[in-house]
Amino acid sequence: MIQLNFNKTADGLLPAIAQDFQTLEVLMLAYINKVAWEMTLKTGKAHYWSRSRNTLWLKGETSGHVQIIHNILVDCDDDTVVFQVEQVGDAACHTGHKACFYRRVAGDALVTVGDKIFDPDTVYGKK
Repeated sequence: MIQLNFNKTADGLLPAIAQDFQTLEVLMLAYINKVAWEMTLKTGKAHYWSRSRNTLWLKGETSGHVQIIHNILVDCDDDTVVFQVEQVGDAACHTGHKACFYRRVAGDALVTVGDKIFDPDTVYGKK
């Protein structure tokens, strides 16, 4: 199995950038640990480590918006990956936007770019 340098950080987490495999749009940045890495390689679906919940998660396990791996790029230091994915359901962000980077800086404000694809309250059962 391909070994990444999980010992480089104190918490054993490495950045994982999810990128649309066709458009190359950056969809999100998350973190992986060794288990998430192994599960991603084993299943062909993006798995991450949730820092806020302190648990392993399959992207899309609640929303159905999974990420199917097409390619994985590993940087020169073996401590960052790019998952080139097919984003099922068209939305990578838990806010309902296509990508987590849906805001741009305009002077001293953030401007939303693009519309929500889904209502997160409905998808995640907050209503």
